[in-house]
Amino acid sequence: MAKLKDIDNKAAEKGSLLTTIWQFVKFIVVSLLAMIVQFVLLNTLQLIPAVKELYSTDFSWWVFAYPVAIGGLGYFIVSNVANIVAQIVAFFVNKEKTFNSGANIAVALPIYIVFTIALIVFSAWLNPTLKELFVGLGLAEAASKNIATMICSAVQFFLYFPVDKILFHKPKEEAKAE
Repeated sequence: MAKLKDIDNKAAEKGSLLTTIWQFVKFIVVSLLAMIVQFVLLNTLQLIPAVKELYSTDFSWWVFAYPVAIGGLGYFIVSNVANIVAQIVAFFVNKEKTFNSGANIAVALPIYIVFTIALIVFSAWLNPTLKELFVGLGLAEAASKNIATMICSAVQFFLYFPVDKILFHKPKEEAKAE
């Protein structure tokens, strides 16, 4: 981790643009880690017998429509649990490693949670819509599920970086000085 800190310091010496570019590179790596967590959970949680049973139960509430044809209540639970866990991982790794932030968790975490809930609600609507579209185009069920999740992850990726950049703006050194 000392090498990472050295690169952080060298980027900071070159100015804020290079610092932001370096943070974006680290953000990409963290996002890939979060996506791996999400895909592992997406493809393993469905193997739990109690969850597998829920794939045959229609789920429709508010803007969410998860008919049995696309996985029903089981798919709703699995896709959202996977997304939530991935975002928890991303929050802490981005705060500590990407932005090296000393931001107060008591302030940053509630804001992050509200933003995350909004994105997860959006993804919970978009994911089955895309999955159904891809299945209708003739793609396999598993491929459709994973492609829909990739698209939702990409949307979240491009929205999270600017929010995290603002939320985690306070470097650890400044936080310690206060």
